[in-house]
Amino acid sequence: MLLWFIASFIAFFVKGVCGFANTLVFTSMLSFGTANIEITPVDLLMGAPPNLIMAWRGRKRLQLKVVLPLVALIVAGDAVGALLLKSVNVSAIRVVFGVAVIAVAVQMLIRQYRPSQKKASRIVLALIGLLSGVMSGLFGVAALMVAYVSRMTENSEAMKANISAVFMADNIFRLILYSFMGIITLSSLKTALLLLPAALLGLFVGLKCSSRLKESSVRLIVVLLLIVSGLVLIAKNI
Repeated sequence: MLLWFIASFIAFFVKGVCGFANTLVFTSMLSFGTANIEITPVDLLMGAPPNLIMAWRGRKRLQLKVVLPLVALIVAGDAVGALLLKSVNVSAIRVVFGVAVIAVAVQMLIRQYRPSQKKASRIVLALIGLLSGVMSGLFGVAALMVAYVSRMTENSEAMKANISAVFMADNIFRLILYSFMGIITLSSLKTALLLLPAALLGLFVGLKCSSRLKESSVRLIVVLLLIVSGLVLIAKNI
């Protein structure tokens, strides 16, 4: 159980710093000895309060034009996923999405060190938004969504607020869905409540560290985590 506490602290420390990747860290640390069906509901239950805290903390920076379309796309992605999973090679799709995440992250890195005066194409942003919603809805992978929100917001604090609001809506939808499916059990609820203090401590330490980092440093961390997310996605499905 000690490993679960450590994973919870580290995962939400990372979330506090960059606004996402808690699921990537938490799952990666525990998946070697624990089945995913046991990890996912705990991560979902434990992730809802931090998302609510971060969304409320940055409520003045929320942009409905960013949040609402992505919430709609996530819900749609969950619905579309049931159809796609029956007729396509899911592993192949995940590899494609992994490549897309890395490509967008590299492009973000180039824009940071070689800024352009041109605004990003609305068509490109719309495409990224669509893909990010479907990917998150299908696989629970938010990397491309983070890349999209990063490009639609002015700084890392605004990005964290808006992405947390989207995650919160996704949490509510999946909590209802998983409850009906029997994935969330009394045991997973007890485990999540037990780990929540470690998660909240990690979150607040991460937020404190983030406030002392330069904006460019936080964005670099986000880009690196996106690249890692893409590589993990590809490696697990080749």
